[in-house]
Amino acid sequence: MHLIPLRSFKFLTMPKMNLTVNGKIHQVDVDPATPVLWVLRDHVNLIGTKYGCGVGSCGACTIHLNGRSLKSCQLPVSAVGTQEITTIEGLSENGDHPVQKAWLELDVAQCGYCQTGQIMAAASLLKTKPSPTDEDIENFMSGNICRCGTYIRIKEAIKTAAKSSNK
Repeated sequence: MHLIPLRSFKFLTMPKMNLTVNGKIHQVDVDPATPVLWVLRDHVNLIGTKYGCGVGSCGACTIHLNGRSLKSCQLPVSAVGTQEITTIEGLSENGDHPVQKAWLELDVAQCGYCQTGQIMAAASLLKTKPSPTDEDIENFMSGNICRCGTYIRIKEAIKTAAKSSNK
């Protein structure tokens, strides 16, 4: 067997990328194919965005990219470019976004695991449809799964947030 000396290999370095997350620029040195979820959690140290299924079906990893909600577990970091990422930590500085307030008021969370994704999706819905119908809510939120089944409280919280936002 012939061994190749280690010095003859050129080690690959990852390209450094600048990501704007919650209004701050973060330089990350990761494989461009790395899902945004893991960049946020492991390199930017924002752990509010949760890993649920890894295939974009449950919604626990929902973030906003330029204000639009999407699942971060399937989004490669290289696809972000200069777009603004908002996580649950950046939705509001003091936890006083109308959706967050409604969630607390109506005691939506049971186990709580999916709630950051639910809140991010609901905030995106209200941004695009400030007065959603029940059908709008059900259709938009169908990509976010709650294993505890708090869907009725989620829908009511979204309606409450819509009312408080429209005052």
